[in-house]
Amino acid sequence: MALVVEGLVKRFGDVAAVDGVSFSIEPGEMVCLLGPSGCGKTTTLRCVAGLETPDAGTIRLDGQVLADGRQGILVPPYRRRFGMVFQSYAVWPHLTVFENVRYPLRFGERLTREEMGRRTRDALRLVRLEEHAERFPHQLSGGQQQRVALARALVMQPAALLFDEPLSNLDAKLREEMRSELADVQGRLKVPALYVTHDQAEAMALATRIAVMHQGRIRQEGTPGAIYRRPADDFVATFLGSTNLLPGVVEAREVSGDVRVRTGAGVLLVKTSAAPETGSQVFVGIRPEHLHVHLQTPAGGAVLAGELVKATFLGPFTDCAVTAGDITLQVQVPGALAARRGDRVYLTVEPDACTLLPQRDGGPLP
Repeated sequence: MALVVEGLVKRFGDVAAVDGVSFSIEPGEMVCLLGPSGCGKTTTLRCVAGLETPDAGTIRLDGQVLADGRQGILVPPYRRRFGMVFQSYAVWPHLTVFENVRYPLRFGERLTREEMGRRTRDALRLVRLEEHAERFPHQLSGGQQQRVALARALVMQPAALLFDEPLSNLDAKLREEMRSELADVQGRLKVPALYVTHDQAEAMALATRIAVMHQGRIRQEGTPGAIYRRPADDFVATFLGSTNLLPGVVEAREVSGDVRVRTGAGVLLVKTSAAPETGSQVFVGIRPEHLHVHLQTPAGGAVLAGELVKATFLGPFTDCAVTAGDITLQVQVPGALAARRGDRVYLTVEPDACTLLPQRDGGPLP
């Protein structure tokens, strides 16, 4: 029962909030639309839910066309069989937990009181709230209230789930707990799920696949690990996790096959399948944890000499800033670092830990 979106377009006046977005979600998958405010991710979800009317494109669930701009098909939200969980809990304060969760069943298919009760108890059991069934919302924590909202979405036995930043109102500890809850429930239900968030950690923790959006388009789609290790461009590299982007010029391809790039911090070697021309302007992307700090000049390979300008011990790692040439690099060193601010240090990085990215005005790499 796959959810398929093809060529989705939604305009507000002259602005294309969603500009040709396509993706598919198989049963049991959770796809996260990740991006900054205004990138089009929530508008995409609202089009899928039927809360916005697309200008073009198609939306299908299990082969059924829910929206098709060309054919004028638009199935109303209540007939789309989606369970939705919003940023706002939207629970009724005067109803108990049980009554809140049972409430949507009054407007769907005709069910007996016994069947409504059974479905409600099943939904509460899924989110581990059966012992709180007779409590009122004000007697619950924020995380418990969000689980009520999730149970209310599940009680209709949806064909797919839609999440619109459901954890953003929770504190950091509750967000982490709820991530596990959502992943557990999703794993048991085996339905397609579309999740919208601007939180990188949330997307990395929950998603089967991430679609990074910017200016109404999907810039890159893939598994969290693949996108983190090999971002498609500078926007994806900087939005999904911390990264150092060093502008540089391609000098040559070494005998080893690595590409030599001269940057403002020094010369770097990059392992890449791309074949950029000599003189091409590029970015070299390096994650902070991939840079190694040495207190003496290491032998062999590309070495960046610099000065340690910051070292903050954070327990599992030390967050450092090293100025090399005219560039300041962020570096994460496991554990403590035996160096002080102002010390001379040397940085190395493996060629396969570097990513070669096009500079936007320089065009894509061939």
